[in-house]
Amino acid sequence: MNLETWRSFTPEQARTTIRNGHTGTTSGWSDGWAQANLLAVPREQAFDLMLFAQRNPKPCPLLDVFDPGARSSSRFKGDITTDVPAYRIYERGTLVAEETDVSGLWRDDLVAFLFGCSFSFERALIEAGIDMRHNAAGTTVPMYRTTIDCEPAGMFASSTVVSMRGVPADRVPDTVRICARYPAVHGAPVHVGDPGLIGITDLDKPDWGDPPVLREGDVPVFWACGVTPQAMVMQSRPEFAIAHAPGRMAITDIRESELITP
Repeated sequence: MNLETWRSFTPEQARTTIRNGHTGTTSGWSDGWAQANLLAVPREQAFDLMLFAQRNPKPCPLLDVFDPGARSSSRFKGDITTDVPAYRIYERGTLVAEETDVSGLWRDDLVAFLFGCSFSFERALIEAGIDMRHNAAGTTVPMYRTTIDCEPAGMFASSTVVSMRGVPADRVPDTVRICARYPAVHGAPVHVGDPGLIGITDLDKPDWGDPPVLREGDVPVFWACGVTPQAMVMQSRPEFAIAHAPGRMAITDIRESELITP
C-alpha cells in the first residue's frame, strides 16, 4: 500500500492493518483523525503522571486516560495492547524490550495515557503547501533531547524532547500561525533556528527517529514532542511502563477538527 491509501484509512481500518502486522511509522495516516503517544504506568503513579501532564501541556497534551486495566475507551475503540505498530517496555527506567503485541504483558493496575501527537497538525501544514519532508522520504521525524526543563510533578521529572521539521524560511510564519491553532497536539513550535540554543549539538544524530531531511533554504523548526514522557520514564525510573515506539502511534477515534481552536 502507498501513502495515499494510508491517508484514506478510517481509525478502524488503520488499527486492523496494524494488528495484522504493520510495524512502521504512522505519519500521514488517517487524514482527519488524531494520532496519539502512549504511556501506561501502574495506578500508583498515575496521579503523578496526570499532574505532570497538566503542568507541561506543550510536550504532554493529554487526550485521554483509560480506566485502570482497560484496553480501550470511548476515544480509542481498538485494543491498546495490539493496535500500536510497536511498543517499548521499560523496567525502572531501562528499555528492556520492543514488542509488536503487549497483550501478554498488560496488567490490571496499568493506566494508559494518550498524549497528542504532532502528526495531527501535519495535514494542515501540507494543505497550506508546506511539505513534510519525512513523509516523502518514508522516514520517521527526528526527535532530540533538549535543555528545556519540564516542571516536575511528584516522582516525575524530565527535560523536553522536541521533533524537528525543515521549513522554507518564508513559510515559517505560516507554520507558527497554523500550528498555534492545535494546542491539543503540541501547538506552535517551541524554537526556530539555531539548535544549539536548546542543547542540540548535531542535527544529523537525533536521539529518536531518523536523520532530518533538509533542503537548501530550510530553517529547522522544533515542536515539543510526545516522546517526552518516555524521557521522563528513563529519568524518573518507575518500576514498570509501556510506551509506543517513536513514530508508531495510536490512531484514535478523535476528530482533528475537535482539537482546533478558533
